Amino acid sequence: MLTLAIFGLLIFLLLINVPVVVAIGLTSVIFFVGLGDARLLAMLPHRMYYGTTGFTLLAIPFFILAGNLMNTGGITDRIFRFAQTMVGHISGGIGQVNIVASVIFSGMSGSAVADAAGLGQIEHKAMVDQGYDPADSATLVAASSVIGPVIPPSIPFVLYGSITSVSVARLFLAGFIPGVLMAVGMMVALGILAKRKNYPCADNKATFRERLSSFNGAFWPLMAPVIIVGGIMSGFFTPTEASVVVCVYAALLGFYYRDLKLAALPGIIYKSITQSVSLLFIIASANFFGWLIIHQKIPDSVIETLVGFGATQSIVMWIVIGIVLTMGLFLEGNAIFLITLPLFMPIATMFDIDLVNFGVVMVLLIMIGNLTPPVGMCLFAVDSFAKVGMQALAKRVWPYLLMIFIITVLIAFVPSISLFLPNLIMGEM
Repeated sequence: MLTLAIFGLLIFLLLINVPVVVAIGLTSVIFFVGLGDARLLAMLPHRMYYGTTGFTLLAIPFFILAGNLMNTGGITDRIFRFAQTMVGHISGGIGQVNIVASVIFSGMSGSAVADAAGLGQIEHKAMVDQGYDPADSATLVAASSVIGPVIPPSIPFVLYGSITSVSVARLFLAGFIPGVLMAVGMMVALGILAKRKNYPCADNKATFRERLSSFNGAFWPLMAPVIIVGGIMSGFFTPTEASVVVCVYAALLGFYYRDLKLAALPGIIYKSITQSVSLLFIIASANFFGWLIIHQKIPDSVIETLVGFGATQSIVMWIVIGIVLTMGLFLEGNAIFLITLPLFMPIATMFDIDLVNFGVVMVLLIMIGNLTPPVGMCLFAVDSFAKVGMQALAKRVWPYLLMIFIITVLIAFVPSISLFLPNLIMGEM
């Protein structure tokens, strides 16, 4: 009953449009007061401060800054031109270019919204210019942007690792194959849609010379994920240090291509600071909420209930999928992480669910939430420049959502898919 009361109050506050960070903190305060031990409120400042001081969390503002630098520095144009010479001739044409470009860009930014807001504007204009319906184009931009946080580097994986103490390096590696599967699934869905609507593609394959030229133009941006992942795997730097390296690298590329001006840096830094503070404030508030969950031993009571009902690992996974998908309709992804993980982690451990694979599944589920109205962050990001309306986006996004859901279920129940690379490179745990 206490579990239902806590989450019931939280959901009620969210439904009446109380800001997420306030709803999380206020729920904690109300229950600590209601439990008759207001002295515990003295822990509030400490828990909020403690929740944002982890070394791993330093990666978040730097990856946000890196994404903003890349969007401003002309790097996105070079990535898009390279992808166009590689896949512009297959069914779906420029739409397939969109997906491949998002895969490449995801190896640098780690953020779905950064992909949608930056590279997405270039992709949307290119598709509309070649005859795509503006709403179809905007929907594909939003859908392909969610590949970003799955293929490393990834802000959600950094956040998950900081909360659970799971190796961020293993999480990064575990995201590769699921991210590629997402891209393939979207390309299949787009190919079917393109044939139905007769969307054009390039008349001829790009020549070897054209591909080589576009590759040379995009070579240094393409090296970013190699430097990040290679440096982490070789032990040259940690995932947190990698976020600083990619920031410096993005800035150097911007100056080298002469697309990034010194006068633009203060604005980019200020934007990155405001985005980082917004996320870290939620993390601080959610840390106190998580302490409430643990203090009241709610995971223990949930585990006892599940065991009493004879729940199995598969049933628990389906319950998690159902809860996160439902929450994704109303909450932003990082908030879902912070609210649910204090409850889910002891349950996952109890039922012997691999925590690396569990992290991948959680990120995939949250990416689905980024595409589901009424609070689909990527849909809002794309509509801010496409101006096609949320209703039009919501109607067209379902084929891509279905593909992501199928891949999520596959990863959830066949963990060896996501665990193959981390086990191969770093050894089995």
